Amino acid sequence: MKVTVSTLNDDIFVLDVSEDLELENFKAFCEIESGFPAPEIVIVHNGKPLIDDKKSIKTHGVRDGDVVILQHMSTSSSQANFSAPDNGPLVGLDFSAIQVPGQSPARGGGAGTSGGGGGSRSGSPLSSQWSQVNDPAHVRDLFLANPDQYALLKQNNPLLADALATGRLEDFAAMLQQQMAERERRQEQRLRMMNAHPFDTEAQRLIADEIKRKNIEANMEAAMEYNPETFGTVVMLYINCKVNGHKVKAFVDSGAQTTIMSAACAERVNIMRLVDTRWSGYAKGVGVQRILGRVHMVQVQIENDFLTTSFSVLKEQPMDMLLGLDMLKRHQCSIDLEKNVLRIGTTGTETQFLAEQDLPECARLSTISNEDELLASSANQDELLQQAIKDSISTSKRKTTHYLCLSDEIKYPNPLKKRKDCSVTNTCEIGAGATPSTSGPPTNLNRLDPANCILPSDTFTESEVKELISLGFTREQVISELRRFNGDKKQATAALFAKSLRF
Repeated sequence: MKVTVSTLNDDIFVLDVSEDLELENFKAFCEIESGFPAPEIVIVHNGKPLIDDKKSIKTHGVRDGDVVILQHMSTSSSQANFSAPDNGPLVGLDFSAIQVPGQSPARGGGAGTSGGGGGSRSGSPLSSQWSQVNDPAHVRDLFLANPDQYALLKQNNPLLADALATGRLEDFAAMLQQQMAERERRQEQRLRMMNAHPFDTEAQRLIADEIKRKNIEANMEAAMEYNPETFGTVVMLYINCKVNGHKVKAFVDSGAQTTIMSAACAERVNIMRLVDTRWSGYAKGVGVQRILGRVHMVQVQIENDFLTTSFSVLKEQPMDMLLGLDMLKRHQCSIDLEKNVLRIGTTGTETQFLAEQDLPECARLSTISNEDELLASSANQDELLQQAIKDSISTSKRKTTHYLCLSDEIKYPNPLKKRKDCSVTNTCEIGAGATPSTSGPPTNLNRLDPANCILPSDTFTESEVKELISLGFTREQVISELRRFNGDKKQATAALFAKSLRF
């Protein structure tokens, strides 16, 4: 239940607590919010102070939505009550405010010197209680000892709850100090707004921001109270199917225009050889991904039905397969969320959607932030790209063909029409038996053929060419496909195998 706490300084805050919470624990939460030590706090409800700390607030008559008053009993009056002698019926009365003639208003004598007051305060139990408020270990133990409050902390303050869940005290202390500093900054900002000129532009902006923040908080509190299910995470719709005899977990997405498949899944189900690269391009939506090509017709088995569809094969796709709107409309499929099934209209077959435990790894709920994963992967890709550029530049410097002609510049000279007054410097490696020559006509006519040489503009290296040649392809085919795919070795290999398997 929610209890509104108001102090005599017009500070108001709301505590969402259990009705079985003891009064002493309720004071501990008030201590965190107000900054007053719990032993010095008196809770007043309906004009009556609540005395018994061991009873629950429900027993004291506090109900959901009630307002209680927090009164701070001063330390001076408490100490005066403790040190007062036994005066019979006057015991417990505070006479500290009465000035005795001939003495200064500052109380001295009774507690030693005037400077000793600070020393006695620092060693008092009240100061130790105050230090516990600022002690992260005490606050952490308070939440761990109360599961209800820990659950509320996860909803209201997920950052602090995540720091608490790590189990490291230094992380929790850093986050707690950061939020306390932010709270003090907002309090100072609020005081500046109250004391500023009403027509000050900056003050008006701060007031507008404060009103906006309060509206957002009120909207979120109303949603948590009346529609708490909106804060849950919805499990995506996956079904079991088979492609080319291989089991695949397909994601049903009526918002996707076409049915897609990842390149890794296409290789696993042995349909990569059917990819038509003339349909390559880019898929744009939430992000941008490269389309390697299209498989025009494949059979997909759902339960006992065999349905034909086409796939757009994407290079960087985390999920294996996605059933888009084209297939769903072709086979008149309907998503029945009441029965949690996908119904195929052309055959009447129904297949159950997978539970969360059966989902693939890319679709399972995780506490790791997706933004952190994207940042880590992008940073890793940037490092690999920079290293590849450096390797390519160093290799191009070692393996380039320079044509130095006295009469004119020829980009790709024909060796049969080579002028005698042209000197050639060639370090392009054609094969294991090739030897570079520094002048005169070349002994091998293919050595100056651009189809067999790595040019300065190429983005691949000689080691990659040799690796693909070892698979049984000619050098000319390898260099042609690498140039076609801008140095992408995987796509060049797939294209070479696709061409070699043609009938």
